[in-house]
Amino acid sequence: MINLSKLEEITDLRTVWEHEASDFTPWLAEEENISLLADALGLEITVEEKESDVGDFHVDILAVETGTNRKIIIENQLEDTNHDHLGKLITYAAGKSAEIIIWLVKHAREEHRAAIEWLNNNTHEAIGFFLCEIKLYRIGESAPAVKFEIVEKPNDWTKELRKTELINDNQLQRRDYWVAFQEYAFQKKSFAKNFKRRKPTTDNWFDFSIGSSACIIRISQVRKYKNLIAEIYIHNNKDLFHTLLDNKEAIESESGLNFDWRELPDKKASRILIIKPVSFDNRGEWHEQFDWLIDVMIKLKKTFAHYL
Repeated sequence: MINLSKLEEITDLRTVWEHEASDFTPWLAEEENISLLADALGLEITVEEKESDVGDFHVDILAVETGTNRKIIIENQLEDTNHDHLGKLITYAAGKSAEIIIWLVKHAREEHRAAIEWLNNNTHEAIGFFLCEIKLYRIGESAPAVKFEIVEKPNDWTKELRKTELINDNQLQRRDYWVAFQEYAFQKKSFAKNFKRRKPTTDNWFDFSIGSSACIIRISQVRKYKNLIAEIYIHNNKDLFHTLLDNKEAIESESGLNFDWRELPDKKASRILIIKPVSFDNRGEWHEQFDWLIDVMIKLKKTFAHYL
């Protein structure tokens, strides 16, 4: 018989983090720890500031979603939820123009669960509220392990229903394509290991993180010209573009791809792209198109990461 140990919950979070500001927030802001939260939420989070000013107050953590640069605020509470912290959460979200609002707590009371659910159902589609409980466990005399359990999260389906009448046929076609791409791509272990799921949009582009705030991997449907595009999209950094261009021969040799290098001198952005002619109307060809995207995106991330 195998002797199994018992999993024990540590109910007093302050045995590990005595103070929210001086212990828990600095711990959470470390890259390996914020990644635990990011994985639980299905996001990619890059911390920008701890104790970031909002008027006379301070939000615990100000961050961005890697790749999209959507602003994130994180409010920590090593106790049960209360009205004071709920008010602070909304104040900080407004002060920082945040689109992703995360409330980490020891225990979520029912009235505050309901409040976060209401906010998710009655705010703009770009705004999302997460309410998460912090759990600590140990096995025997082992070191404590943390787990973030989602209590409330954005209900994208509800918000999509609200805007359905505002979406035209072209937008629906673009979203259907991105939904089908993700469902197919994330069945591939090689893809799932490199990328995280994104919320499909009605835009003709779809962005994924490459692990740097300076640029992203962008895939695009250009239906007018029947082109599928995969690229490195550099937000506003001409120096980075020229650094990459100086390594053009090595990059194309490593990736096995030939790119169209577009500095776009009259614009802030720069692009390094590859184009594939396709037929979007023929769904029978979608899996072939998705395979091409998966292959190119993995090569983009593997190759360009060395130069960022």
